[in-house]
Formats: sequence, C-alpha cells, structure tokens
Amino acid sequence: MPKLVIVESPTKARTIRNYLSSDYRVEASMGHVRDLPQSASDIPAEIKANHKAWATLGVNVEDQFQPLYIVPKDKKKIVRELKAALKDADELLLATDEDREGESISWHLLQLLKPKVPTKRMVFHEITEEAIQESLNNCRDINEELVHAQETRRILDRLVGYTLSPLLWKKVARGLSAGRVQSVAVRLLVRRERERRAFRKGSYWDLKAIMAMAGHEKNPFNAKLTTLAGTKVATGADFDENTGQIAAGRNVTLLSETEACALYDRLLHKPWTVAKLEEKPSVRKPSAPFTTSTLQQEANRKLRLSAKDTMRVAQGLYERGFITYMRTDSVHLSQQAIAAARNCVEIKYGPEYLSPEPRQFKTKSKKRPGGPRSHPPCGQQFPHPPGNGAQRSRPGPL
Repeated sequence: MPKLVIVESPTKARTIRNYLSSDYRVEASMGHVRDLPQSASDIPAEIKANHKAWATLGVNVEDQFQPLYIVPKDKKKIVRELKAALKDADELLLATDEDREGESISWHLLQLLKPKVPTKRMVFHEITEEAIQESLNNCRDINEELVHAQETRRILDRLVGYTLSPLLWKKVARGLSAGRVQSVAVRLLVRRERERRAFRKGSYWDLKAIMAMAGHEKNPFNAKLTTLAGTKVATGADFDENTGQIAAGRNVTLLSETEACALYDRLLHKPWTVAKLEEKPSVRKPSAPFTTSTLQQEANRKLRLSAKDTMRVAQGLYERGFITYMRTDSVHLSQQAIAAARNCVEIKYGPEYLSPEPRQFKTKSKKRPGGPRSHPPCGQQFPHPPGNGAQRSRPGPL
C-alpha cells in the first residue's frame, strides 16, 4: 500500500511526485479544508435553532472564544477524496508549509481525516529532490504553538473585523475589510491626519549652483550653500512642525526670499574656488538574500508590483521548485544553492572572481516564538487533540 502525502497546492503536488517513488501518492488539500462560517447559510442548523447571539461571529464569545469551524461547500469534495485516498494508504505524511498557516492546515486535516495509520509531519523549505528526501528522514510532531498562534490571529480577525468593517463601509467605501492588522493601520492613519491638521508651515530659502571647471564645461557638478558667515543655513529639518518656527536650540541662519535673491545677485559672477578636496574609500557589499519584506519592497520599487502580486508570483516559483520558501525573516541560504552558485561563477568567469569563502549573512531580527524546531525521528503517532484550529482566509461580516 502506498504512503499518502498531502501538500497544499496541486502545482506543488505535481513537482513533488517527480522526486518520490511509486510507493508514495501525493495529493493536494487546496489550502484550508475548514473555516469559520462565511455567511449565515453556513451556520449549522442546531446553532441557528438555539438562537445563539454569537452565531454570526462564528466565535463563541460566551465560552473561552471557541471557534465554530465548518467544512466549506467547495471543500467537501476534496475532503471526501482525501478520505478515500487514506483508506488505501498505510501511512499519512502531512507536508504543508512550515508556517502558521501550513501548520494549521495539517492540524485540520488531522481532525477531519482521523487517520488510523501512522501519521508524520514532514517539512521542507525548498522543493528539490535533496530537500524532499531529507524531510522524509527528519519528521516532527505538529507544533501546537504555531497552531494556537494562527488560531488567535484568526479569532482576532473575526472579532475585530466584524465590528470595524461596517464602519469602513459607511465612512470610506463599501466592500473594505479590517482585521487585526488593518484596524491598527486605520488608527495610524487617523493619528497621522490629526498631526497633519496640527502642522504649522514655515518657509526657508537656500542656494544651489551648477558649476564646471574652465575647459570642462561638459562635466558640470552641483554645489549647495551649507553655511553663511560660519553659521549653518536652515533646512526643513530645523523647523518645529508644531509651531512652524526654527526649533529651539538650533543655531542656524534662516534665509528669506529677499536675502536669498540678494545673495544670488552678489555671487552670480564671482569666481569660485575649490578650497579642499576630500577622498574617502567606499566599500560596496552584495545585498543579503531576500526576506519576505525585502522581496516585496524590491518588487514594488523595480516592477511596481503590489505585495499580493509579489507573493502570488513567488508562491508559483516555489511550488515549481525554482526558489526556496519566501515567507521568512531569515537570510540563510541552503548549502546546495551556495555550492551551485559558486560552481557557476568559477565555470563562467574563472576562479579569480570567486571569493575564498562563501559570504554568510545573519538575520538581524530576533527569532519569534513558535518557529521551526529541531526534528525528532519519524514514526511518532500523532494524538487526536480536541478540536480547535486556524484558518487562512478572512471573510467580511455576515
């Protein structure tokens, strides 16, 4: 009997099938298989019959905020197919992503499928044959901390979103949603708008000159007036935004329009001299590997892609095995990728262009709790804890 491997997407399933033997059957869950009710029609009849006040939220605020999970209509067929596949398997391998979402998907699959065969949790950060084989040999238990973290995020999304979203519909635009993140963003916008209204403007003038050496008029350079009679000329950073005046303690000269124009007329036809030339060495180092944040920033800066479009493209590249996992704060590179890159440099450009040792990057941010852990040996049977979980989607109010 084959071993059943469940991943999140069909694209990833097709790629992984190429790396596994016929002893494995790889199927996709198509994302989450359970969710909070997205509409009134999804609420179970017994909950409706009891006229529970919390039913429209999908979270029992009267009993420790227990979530009400249901299998969406479009996922019932997938669940049936996975249950049928499990009947023909002698082992279950839950191979969803190693993040809060992926962990909760594996947890929900465990709750729905109720496997009677040995169950393992395999994780990998890149879809290569070596990574897949290594993950088969280094399985672990489901990380309950990740599951609880995602469930907490999910519940907060629902509780906050269902109360704040209608306000956005009324005040901003219909169809907007606000969860735990957007609600804070709205607060920041309100605070910033209040600061903008309280802002007091001030004006300052400065001088800039375009110069060139005699005989080298085709190579001009810019010069900026920084001091006048030994005193620094005021810039925008020297103002107090609450008063519109020069901030207390700043010893600067504030030029008016009249003074700046008079200075311009006086200096326009004067000879200019380079009094001092300073040279400073500059060292340029390669950028660190992308994290989720820097990937989104660079894609927006160079390609004008939104964060959503960037992650959609990156997800497709990851599922086809072209890049390693892109939802990360780590700048660590796999040894396989480093070896391949160094080999490519040596072949195409020669060993003189190859650094003596690979450059190592370190993550600046502290590791958050609930992250990946060391992997115990495979073969541990998962318990069947009673039912809570976490979901990826965030619907609007019912």
